[in-house]
Amino acid sequence: MNTKADNIKQTFSQYVVPSYGRFDLVVKYGQGPYLWDTEGKRYLDLGAGIAVCALGHAHPQIVEALRQQAQRMIHISNLYYHEGQGLLAKEIVSRIGPGKCFFSNSGAEANEGLYKLARRFGHDSGRYEIITALNSFHGRTLAGIAATGQEKVKKGFDPLVEGFNNYIPFNDLAAAEAAISPRTAAILIEGVQGEGGIQPATPEYLLGLRKLCNERNLLLMMDEVQCGYYRTGSFCSFQEILKDVAGASDFLPDAVSMAKGIAGGFPLGGFWVREPYSDILGPGSHATTYGGGPLACAVALKVLEIIKSESLAENVKKMSRLFKEGLTALCGRYPRVLKGVRGMGLMLGISLNTESGALSGNGSPASIVFTNALKEEGVLSVPAGVSIVRLLPPLNITKEQVEEGLCLIEKAAARSSG
Repeated sequence: MNTKADNIKQTFSQYVVPSYGRFDLVVKYGQGPYLWDTEGKRYLDLGAGIAVCALGHAHPQIVEALRQQAQRMIHISNLYYHEGQGLLAKEIVSRIGPGKCFFSNSGAEANEGLYKLARRFGHDSGRYEIITALNSFHGRTLAGIAATGQEKVKKGFDPLVEGFNNYIPFNDLAAAEAAISPRTAAILIEGVQGEGGIQPATPEYLLGLRKLCNERNLLLMMDEVQCGYYRTGSFCSFQEILKDVAGASDFLPDAVSMAKGIAGGFPLGGFWVREPYSDILGPGSHATTYGGGPLACAVALKVLEIIKSESLAENVKKMSRLFKEGLTALCGRYPRVLKGVRGMGLMLGISLNTESGALSGNGSPASIVFTNALKEEGVLSVPAGVSIVRLLPPLNITKEQVEEGLCLIEKAAARSSG
């Protein structure tokens, strides 16, 4: 007899486009940092919807914000004004710097806005190319995969969108300078490469790129979709990377894309543009039907309110230290499986030992093998590449939940060690 999970998977197989490599897990509901499957098994969710569920699942204040706003107004066209969008833009500007915001529905759309900004910026001088980094990830639209510095996401989608043919090594300033041509309009990087294996930019790289862009009249644009919104302990990852760094007090990119945690799970994205470029995209140059709607903005404002009132930026740093200390100790105890820990804040990567043979199985990458081992023990994570497992828990995770996670990770490591 088929189980409820079997029936759901069969429905997917019959009616849903098979564009995802899904794990064998059918989720029924969530609460806080936990998810339950259809069989009643509980999982500690250290993936948080890939850094989306910033306050966990079914947060009561988010639920109430949705309810209250839905009773007043769910949608209104961007042909009109509404209070929430302006207030949200004001909150974001106050956390980054003087400028303006545009709201979309996703991170890929937010990055599309950055590409259009760069093209409009460089149009009159014949510049349209955007330099991006190897191992970067900027979304799954046609321009997004062209911008992404990973060949695997481009296969089968030729010809690629023009203007993204310079992929430079991350954290290599000399390579960035060498890649600039008369057609270059902008440089786009992530503050911390997520899909690329949890690789933070160095302070020297960020400051050097800013100087280089100033000298060459280029836009410096940052993709903070996964690493932003307090994921690293500061609103933007570059703010955390450059904290207390000499000469960094005045650093600002020219544009920043954001999404994921912005509304705690409700679909919303957007980008910020600094002065004096914030009016480049004038009326008729960019638009969206749903972006910045009343419901999304109400939730996003509530997320920011909770992060501030509960001091979650500081919690991110405290829980990060606990995770790093615990994971480092586990690496020492299970070297056949765990190799090291990288990242910052609650954007951490567990580097896996791919040489010992402990994580070989059915031809799957070690990252998939260990993610499945973690799932069996009751903890959810997110693979990155072939040898990194990402931990992206809710920003309000507690000390007890971190300790629970470390215990489950140790069980998976012990079992995988053989």
